Amino acid sequence: MELGSILQFLESKSILVTGATGFLAKIFVEKILRTQPNVKKIFLLLRAADNKSAKQRFHDEIISKELFRPLREKWGANLDAFILKKIALVPGDISYEDLGVKDSKLREEMWGHLDVIVNMAATTNFDERYDIALGINTLGAKNVLNFAKKCANLKALLHVSTAYVCGEKEGLILEEPFTMGETLIGALQLDINHEKELVEERLNKLQAEGCTEELITSTMKDLGIQRSRIYGWPNTYVYTKAMGEMLLGHFKENVPLVVIRPTIITSTYKEPFPGWVEGVRTIDSVLIGYGKGKLNCLLGDPESIIDLIPADMVVNTMIVAMVAHASQPCEKIYHAGSSLRNPLKLFHLHDLFFTYFRHNPWIDKHGKAIRVSKGRFLSTIAGFHRYMAICYLLPLKGLQLVNMVFCQYFKDIHMDLNQKITLVKRYVELYKPYLFFKAVFDDMQLEKLRRAARESNVEGDMFYFDPKCIDWKEYFMKTHVPGFIKHVMK
Repeated sequence: MELGSILQFLESKSILVTGATGFLAKIFVEKILRTQPNVKKIFLLLRAADNKSAKQRFHDEIISKELFRPLREKWGANLDAFILKKIALVPGDISYEDLGVKDSKLREEMWGHLDVIVNMAATTNFDERYDIALGINTLGAKNVLNFAKKCANLKALLHVSTAYVCGEKEGLILEEPFTMGETLIGALQLDINHEKELVEERLNKLQAEGCTEELITSTMKDLGIQRSRIYGWPNTYVYTKAMGEMLLGHFKENVPLVVIRPTIITSTYKEPFPGWVEGVRTIDSVLIGYGKGKLNCLLGDPESIIDLIPADMVVNTMIVAMVAHASQPCEKIYHAGSSLRNPLKLFHLHDLFFTYFRHNPWIDKHGKAIRVSKGRFLSTIAGFHRYMAICYLLPLKGLQLVNMVFCQYFKDIHMDLNQKITLVKRYVELYKPYLFFKAVFDDMQLEKLRRAARESNVEGDMFYFDPKCIDWKEYFMKTHVPGFIKHVMK
């Protein structure tokens, strides 16, 4: 595999980015604008009713973010002119044909000039409504592919999926594509058209019965979980992402297709500065619990490897892979993770969080430092249920009896506690596969790409993506946790 200059490839190119307001997409856009200001145009697909709404979203959710501070410092008063020249806002939605782009002139411009399409549009909620997840993660991917086929000069379609499309498989997970209709339990055959028809029928039935929006949402969420588990996936998110990959692989024809499967994405390692993160991501809910002194125990196998990868390394992987396979009719799958080359075990992460907050305690609203305890692991689901029974369900039962004696005086407290316990149990059911995950993601194909980048001597310092260089203690103590507190908990 030969790899030419990445910066040279990006020069004068036109790129369409879907899911442009997402965490990863913002980092991708910032990286391109900062490292190759001579890119021709970046088209950003934004879910918006019109240009005015798209501009508002771009300002509020993208360019005003701290992430773009280095770019603002570099361009100063000229930033607005630079952005106006390099960024084109596209109101649309990948759930629709032609990506919902109503402006025919804009569609024709993109079909005539786009070099690369990067699909990052997704709903990542584990228990998303099935109709929404299917529309975006599965059928949306097909709509992006159909749009790509209309582009006269397209050199690459890059699709961001997730490593966890593997479901609950154990052992070494290879960088291999799905075949159409493949399931994780082998016996059944998955028919995506049937899933689409099933969703439409169920929605029509619920609406005909005059069901409330709340009931429709609940029913569609349950349907997504049910359908995913029938075919071997643990939740709606990874199930619909897997089906999206199937459609892309099956219908791609001569489109150069690269699929990136990241693991758990964390804050930036180095660029544009260390520690930038947005929102409460997977491991950060644990971080908050520790910091606020509310995490007395942690459910999970302490020996499980938790596969983390900084966001800027994922973006660099995307860019290098995109360049490496441009104009080559192919389907390449790459895992972007750390479990094989630089594994981090759950107990080590637990120790790092405890150590950080012991030395840098969170200050509560009264100005007092919150003391943290190390807590303990509940290393089995049975242990979790025992813990819940002793610490929460028995007291809840007692409160129920007291409530009866005192004529429902404690009714609101009882209902609130019961709802919280139900919610915790639901989240445990959703996250259980990852708390006891017993797989490692192979990255043999990505290592070949890293080797090609090294041997070609191309901008390696700028487009780094080897997780082996990460010192996890250093990263969490000096980068991720301080960055999370600064940018999310500010």
